[in-house]
Amino acid sequence: MNQAWLYPLIIVAGALQAWGPPMNGALLKSVSNPWLSSIISFLPVVALLSCVFLCLPKPLPTGESLTTMRWWAPLGGLVGAGAVVVGLMFVNKVGAGTLAGLTITANILMSLLIDKYGWFGMEQHPLSLGRIAGATLLVIGIYLVSKY
Repeated sequence: MNQAWLYPLIIVAGALQAWGPPMNGALLKSVSNPWLSSIISFLPVVALLSCVFLCLPKPLPTGESLTTMRWWAPLGGLVGAGAVVVGLMFVNKVGAGTLAGLTITANILMSLLIDKYGWFGMEQHPLSLGRIAGATLLVIGIYLVSKY
């Protein structure tokens, strides 16, 4: 993929992520049960990814890559499911802006720790003054978004 498309695609994906919690919140209003709402929310994802995999099954993992996989590697979806459940349960209580702001700010703060310590096999990136200033501005920003 051409590198010039990476940032616009990431920006579009991030913008579309803002749609998820309000859509899931509407789903919860209709279904009433947060667990059933979460299952319903994930069904189209599983169906879409299954179809894409059936159409594009290669490359497949090797036995060696599976045996050397870290135990926590397949748990990313479970972590994402937790975010979906929290989002659908609370978006109507705090608003889409506050929910997104808190989620993004917490995500950035944790990502800075992941980068600093190289957790989950990530390349280490030092915690610079610029990164600390950016994180501080995010915290101030979410305070303002949630307060006003």
